Amino acid sequence: MAIDLKDVQAVYKDAGSNIIFSTMDMKRQDHDADLEMIQDLAEHLPAFENSLNIRYPDAGLAVAFGLSRKAWDYLFPNAKRPKELEEFEPVVGPKYTAPATPADLFFHVRAKDSAVPFELMTMVMERIQDNVTVLDETHGFRYFEGRAIIGFVDGTENPSALDTPDYAVIGDEDPDFINGSYAFAQKYAHDMEAWNKLKTEQQEQAIGRKKFNDVELEDEQKAPNAHNIASQDNEGGVEHKIVRMNVPFSNPTEGVNGTYFIGYARHWTVTKRMLTNMFTKSDRLLDFSTPETGEVFFIPSFTVLGKIADGEDF
Repeated sequence: MAIDLKDVQAVYKDAGSNIIFSTMDMKRQDHDADLEMIQDLAEHLPAFENSLNIRYPDAGLAVAFGLSRKAWDYLFPNAKRPKELEEFEPVVGPKYTAPATPADLFFHVRAKDSAVPFELMTMVMERIQDNVTVLDETHGFRYFEGRAIIGFVDGTENPSALDTPDYAVIGDEDPDFINGSYAFAQKYAHDMEAWNKLKTEQQEQAIGRKKFNDVELEDEQKAPNAHNIASQDNEGGVEHKIVRMNVPFSNPTEGVNGTYFIGYARHWTVTKRMLTNMFTKSDRLLDFSTPETGEVFFIPSFTVLGKIADGEDF
């Protein structure tokens, strides 16, 4: 059974220029009403996306919608479950902790034109607002040259474009949920004042790459816990990859600056090992970046969304 990219939500494409992330909880006042809401959303979301892409073909709208383990178990208590879907547990390191902030639903919407994500999420909320509580809504943007707000190009460790689906999309190891993906969403706040006090050479040592041209430093030039060392997963002597679509966000007048880390993976275990390495090895970047949220979501294929919409069994 081969991966079918026509059946895959937008988990391997560009992060976009204008982005909305949102996490929500269902109110859980009426299970049948919540299930009906999810079925309705699963039916209409692909149609909304298709309609907007027809109306605004140059905007490049891309959407990923997912559910957490607790949402899946609540909605479909008797159904099969994606093999690696679990509730995220805090990762406790010697200096820093990756917190777990449970959420039911996740949206990642992006386009070149900021009006299009707004339109999509407005259409979605018209259908679901009575059944959900919004936990977080973060609006991101593309920074210069695709750099993170700390000044370094992000995603240089991503697989090549041709290989990306192999790392982001569930394959025949879980045939009931093939063409899905595991998304990990984590919101970081940056201490830009402290970061900007570092000399460029010190920033490069912390990241493990040159700031101007992204060339990787020699190992002896890096900090022992440089970001591109501490965040790797080399289980079994092989470097495993995920697809990162990290997005800057900022409220400049309030001094709020951050990165919304989103990683899409074929195997949640790969992302989990990366996070464990980051926090147990006290990744140097964590001295300037504080994680505020963290949850893993399953991003269903369009086929699974169709089954949800039709009330079919998994």
